[in-house]
Amino acid sequence: MPNKQDLRENRTRGAIAANMLIAAASLFFNGFGVYLTIRANIGAGPWDVLNLGLSKSLGILYGTASICVSLSILAIDVLLREPIGIAMFIDALVVGKAVDFFNFLNLVPPCRSVLAGAPVMIAGLFVMAYTQFTYMSAALGCGPRDTLLVGLAKRLSRLPIGAVSIALLSLATLIGALLGGPVGVGTLICAFGTGPIMQLAFRTVGFDATKVRHQHLGESIKILF
Repeated sequence: MPNKQDLRENRTRGAIAANMLIAAASLFFNGFGVYLTIRANIGAGPWDVLNLGLSKSLGILYGTASICVSLSILAIDVLLREPIGIAMFIDALVVGKAVDFFNFLNLVPPCRSVLAGAPVMIAGLFVMAYTQFTYMSAALGCGPRDTLLVGLAKRLSRLPIGAVSIALLSLATLIGALLGGPVGVGTLICAFGTGPIMQLAFRTVGFDATKVRHQHLGESIKILF
């Protein structure tokens, strides 16, 4: 069993394997949070507008659409020469299929009004925030979308990262809406509520995301093989 320091810094094969499991489990339950925001039925988050629009237009499962979008963004991250970690691949593959799994179980019926849907949407955002904490704690890389945002912000240094984020989310929403994705008040809740809710969640567990040193893919491969 790896000690705490090894686990925190991914120094050994055992530590990397343990953190891969932590990341996978976290992202699976993150998918439940995404599922709740969709079942709120008041408009999906910007990236989910795109995923659902692609799913609708191509007649494929949400998870398959999500994987296609995530891997496309991951390819852009590589082209931008941004740091890539093992967990980025786990993120790309697990979250969407977790949503498909919860859709199959049909645990939460679609809400029928904004009053019913808003609490479900906010609950989903809190689930996503806390699972983001455990996922990031694995220190094996951030998600493809977060990496893309950072990469674009570096290259558009004259613009604040908030403006870059708004532009990126607006583009995802626009393309998704054109493909038939659901846009509504929930889209605004996700766009403007995700950051503050994540910050609140991180504060309650004393987590500072800026202090995590994520291990690059090359470092992980070196230790594993």
